[in-house]
Amino acid sequence: MTKQTRIGRTDLVVNPIGLGTNAVGGHNLYPNLDEEAGKELVRTALDHGINFLDTAFIYGPERSEELIGEVLKERGNRSEAIIATKGAHKFVGQDVVFDNSPAFLKKEVENSLKRLQTDYIDLYYIHFPDEDTQKDEAVGTLKQLKDEGKIRAIGVSNFSIEQLKEANKDGYVDVYQGEYNLLQREAEKELLSYTKEHNISFIPYFPLASGLLAGKYNKDMVFNDLRADLPYFQKKVFRQNLEKVEQVRKIADAKNTEVAHVALAWYLTRDSIDVLIPGAKRADQVLNNLKTLEVQLTAEEIQEIDRIFR
Repeated sequence: MTKQTRIGRTDLVVNPIGLGTNAVGGHNLYPNLDEEAGKELVRTALDHGINFLDTAFIYGPERSEELIGEVLKERGNRSEAIIATKGAHKFVGQDVVFDNSPAFLKKEVENSLKRLQTDYIDLYYIHFPDEDTQKDEAVGTLKQLKDEGKIRAIGVSNFSIEQLKEANKDGYVDVYQGEYNLLQREAEKELLSYTKEHNISFIPYFPLASGLLAGKYNKDMVFNDLRADLPYFQKKVFRQNLEKVEQVRKIADAKNTEVAHVALAWYLTRDSIDVLIPGAKRADQVLNNLKTLEVQLTAEEIQEIDRIFR
């Protein structure tokens, strides 16, 4: 029996643990990715009741959607997967710009449909805001596509609170995706209260803070990839964060589980958060993420975790 939850006010019913697929064909994000291993991640997820797959045009670019489309085609059961994808990136020569114009969004949805080899997308996000398009006009375009049956739910990602309010002027936004984790709680200021009030589902990205909240790092580790520039990996702050993680480890040890599962379980106790999309690079990590659903936090533990990271 797989646990199921509804995403906000949509009719999308999913396992609360989804799969972020930027390591499926995301060659521009990770060097030396094995595409067959990426497809195996998707198969493993679907075989074990993880039905919510989060992808985007820019993962690859294009390749993540294509590989997911290949897996969906080989399995021959489109309805077993709830697919979220995103668009806004436009290549102009060597440069990448964001475009939320109606014409561009319509074209991008059509392109995503082709790559995914499907006739509908369950959740389509505007991936990043541009500077020119009125946000309610951009969302209005997605509403047209929803009415045509090409998408089932409307999302926006990386919008400021002001942009989200403009985007939701007509009440069409179903889902908001933004950065949120125990080390980066900016969203609690305004975004989470707005999404709660308007029945918009909030899907956090970087839930494990690039692995820091998974409890696998120690103070002597040196990072020379994208983590090197992240604020929570800077020397003094990094050590303080590791101390906080060690406090959560006591809760995890008492439950015979991992720090990552406790952190992920904590997010699912927050208002407006229905589903999580931790990434994975190996099939065993996909299965490991599912152990989150076995973690039951008491009210005291929820408060204690809140206090540690306040």
